[in-house]
Amino acid sequence: MTARALALELLQKAERNDQFLNIALDHALSHGELGEADRKLVATLVYGVTEKRLTLDYQIDRLSSRPAKELECSVRTALRLGLYQLIFLDRIPPHAAINETVALVHKKARGLVNAVLRAYTRADGLSLPDRADGVAPYLSIRYSVGLPLTEKLLSVFGEEKTESILASWGRIPPTTLAVNTLRVTRDELQAKIPDSLPTTLSHGGLAVKGAVRSLYGFEEGLFFVQDEASQLCVEALGAEAGETVLDICACPGSKSFGTAIRMKNQGRILSFDLHEKKLPLIESGAKRLGITIIEAFANDGRNFLPEWEGAADRVLCDVPCSGFGVPAKKPELRYKDPAASAALPAIQRAILDTACRYVRMGGVLVYSTCTILPEENEENVNRFLASHPEFSLEPFTAGNLRCEAGMLTFLSDEYPTDGFFVARLRRIGKA
Repeated sequence: MTARALALELLQKAERNDQFLNIALDHALSHGELGEADRKLVATLVYGVTEKRLTLDYQIDRLSSRPAKELECSVRTALRLGLYQLIFLDRIPPHAAINETVALVHKKARGLVNAVLRAYTRADGLSLPDRADGVAPYLSIRYSVGLPLTEKLLSVFGEEKTESILASWGRIPPTTLAVNTLRVTRDELQAKIPDSLPTTLSHGGLAVKGAVRSLYGFEEGLFFVQDEASQLCVEALGAEAGETVLDICACPGSKSFGTAIRMKNQGRILSFDLHEKKLPLIESGAKRLGITIIEAFANDGRNFLPEWEGAADRVLCDVPCSGFGVPAKKPELRYKDPAASAALPAIQRAILDTACRYVRMGGVLVYSTCTILPEENEENVNRFLASHPEFSLEPFTAGNLRCEAGMLTFLSDEYPTDGFFVARLRRIGKA
């Protein structure tokens, strides 16, 4: 199977099954026979077409005798694939993009595909809606983000800031490693990984290029993958050696790992997750890193465990969220309707209401998400504080970052991180 044929197959499966691309792509590439260059092309095409899907469909609607939504899935996906190469990949000659794409579809559709792709080569660049006719439709097509999400961001951030955020989602984010300082210093690891750079905010991270598993030190457990904002969340928690820490929604485990490393592998960490089948991710990750203080258990964060009431020095609630901070890494989220996440704030508050009961007097509670929506972030924290006067926000320092307000939303157009939220609270009285 050629690289383009595999990309077409993966894109069709993702659209039909509504599944995350990274899992399907990793499985396909690890079990296939393609060379390194072709594997890179597959990844570029799959992620690129997904990221630009609305923009590409708008071109199809302008160039085809039939709108994109009326075309059968295989033809529509092939047209997206061909147009993406013509519009966004300078290194692929137009004739190759056209011919290879036409060869992917059945004979009855080849004339249509060939005509649409060649029509684009004769067109005067990319077609976009007129901004004067509506900011939301323009931004939606310009940055390929679903209209409901675009409208939601506009209502929260306004026009200028929303466009800045949407533009940042189009920049390829670096892969960020958290260094396992139980075994190596950041400087030592950086010297061994070509083209790696220290993270600008976190003191323990490296930005790298290439496949993670092929990097120096992976098998030896010298690092694990963790976005810089997530690393800063661990710093905000501030766990020390010998303490007891509860990580309420832990999988796949990076914050538990980072906390254990900060604790110098001394103390106790209980890592919980709703799904028991995910716990091996924590256990195997800890083993690779040489961490022995983590214990993994299945539990719904809303389910109170009375044996741990008031027993934890620090509790981390990295709650399930809409994910609207990470569309740059998970492009499928660009098309998710915020209305589908309307029930999440109540679930998040329920987890927070339960988890706070584990914090000892004077202990720390950290609440975090990987979204930028206020109802899941600041509004949730404010509601929690209104009903829990025994807690108060506390300023924190994390790496090179100082947060006086005690809570902060990381926006990807301002910080070199995922979109993220973190709040640090101190228990100052009895419930």
